[in-house]
Amino acid sequence: MKKSITPSLLLDEQLCFALYAASRRMTAAYRPLLEALELTYPQYLVMLVLWERDGLTVSELGERLQLDSGTLTPLLKRLQQAGLVGRRRRESDEREVEITLTETGDTLRERAAEVPRCLAEKLCMSVDAFTRLRDELKTLATQLASPNDPSHFDPGA
Repeated sequence: MKKSITPSLLLDEQLCFALYAASRRMTAAYRPLLEALELTYPQYLVMLVLWERDGLTVSELGERLQLDSGTLTPLLKRLQQAGLVGRRRRESDEREVEITLTETGDTLRERAAEVPRCLAEKLCMSVDAFTRLRDELKTLATQLASPNDPSHFDPGA
């Protein structure tokens, strides 16, 4: 006998699944654009931050990208091997590793400038719709990171 499913337990009713599916498809949409730049999606995010502000420490990059150093360090090593970034200890504090763009990494910015436009064309979204969606997702991320997050829920209670 087939049990009836509570509507709130249907996969297609879950916000988390909609976000998960959209995130996977968004990353896939970027893939061909980034392959032309010889970057993975996480590497592209690192480059975006460095194009915005060069000379950040590994911890500053991690904060900006919401990544821990264990995830970030291998990305940075691959970017260094590709000749896009340099890594050096800060003179002011040898414990800090500073990441800087190489000339090649800085020049890549010009080619990467087409990525957002190409993606926008693929999405067929108006600038207003795109901006609203981005802002709503930022708000959601902030709410989920807030100390008032109801993550104390105990389904066994």
